Amino acid sequence: MTADEGQDRAGPSGQLTISPRQSRRVLVREVWLVLALSLGASAVAAVISFTGVLTSHQSLSSQTTVIVGSRAPGRPWLDLAWQLFAILTALVPVALVAHLLARGGDSLRTLGFDLSDRLRDVARGTAVAACVGGAGLALYLAAHALGANLTVDPAQLPDTWWRVPVLVAVAAQNAVLEEVIVLGYLTHRLEQLGWSSRRSTAASALLRGSYHLYQGVGGFAGNVVMGVIFCHLYRRWGRVMPLVVAHTLIDVGAFVGATYLIGKVGWLPG
Repeated sequence: MTADEGQDRAGPSGQLTISPRQSRRVLVREVWLVLALSLGASAVAAVISFTGVLTSHQSLSSQTTVIVGSRAPGRPWLDLAWQLFAILTALVPVALVAHLLARGGDSLRTLGFDLSDRLRDVARGTAVAACVGGAGLALYLAAHALGANLTVDPAQLPDTWWRVPVLVAVAAQNAVLEEVIVLGYLTHRLEQLGWSSRRSTAASALLRGSYHLYQGVGGFAGNVVMGVIFCHLYRRWGRVMPLVVAHTLIDVGAFVGATYLIGKVGWLPG
């Protein structure tokens, strides 16, 4: 080991130190590992799923994808247990991100994921949900009509007392996972690595679109646009929480609305 390498590893007091070059490598590995354990893996799964759809010799619009389905058909209590287990384990990467941020002197508060500005966050999130949610529904209907999207059935849960609470919980889980990791954490780390705002926005938006590719081309394109908008608003407000609120409301509307509307209104594919 050279003298320079020794200085990188131990400071004057004998404590472990990390050189700037090593620190950059650590951050790069950290980002890849977080994504591999969360939405990066979901993106790969979505690409594989979409490849299967394209090679099935059926049109996209004639195939259906279910977002929230039963995990134990005919056994409601076991189904509920599996639903709650899935929700909680899906949030483990968020806890990991909180731990990794804390090791560097940051926290989830650095990303604006806290309750310090609740009223403004809810107001902003509601306004964003109304605009983005409406536009997203219109894009989905147009893409489906053009044959560029699968038929999306957001929820197929048994008609039990816990159906709506679980759908709301899944919506909140999706929002926290996606906005904390893909919006807040990823852009924060990429900019620490020297990426420009434009490049980090592109990376975040394309990742968001890629793990929605299982829905089809429309799902990919719509979520890329949503990702660009969310990145812009995140930088403008300096808080991820309004976008968590917006995402939760959009998903609640999709899950609960589809549950009671699919098959009952002619304009909604099902």
